[in-house]
Amino acid sequence: MVAWWIYRGGLVGGIIELEQVPPQTAHFQVDINSADWPELAQLPGIGPVLARRIVEERNNGGPFVDYDDLARRVSGIGPKTLAQIRPYLRPLGAQPNSADRSQAEANP
Repeated sequence: MVAWWIYRGGLVGGIIELEQVPPQTAHFQVDINSADWPELAQLPGIGPVLARRIVEERNNGGPFVDYDDLARRVSGIGPKTLAQIRPYLRPLGAQPNSADRSQAEANP
């Protein structure tokens, strides 16, 4: 049976070398005014301590108005850290898209 399989073509397309597979990256955006600390801790330059500090300040002082407000209110976030995380932050005041809304309605 194996001989027949090999005769008919066997592995068409060849073997994939795992060392040759290009790395995959995922782009995500976080809402700084609703994300919990484990989600924030995944941002570059933000660890668990700073993520908890962001959530604590948001809970005590209300939502962040803009990125400068975030930098002013949270100790440890300066211009360098803000520049690192800005591509991963949803624009403040942005409405969630319809996919986010339907997912939120499906999982209350």
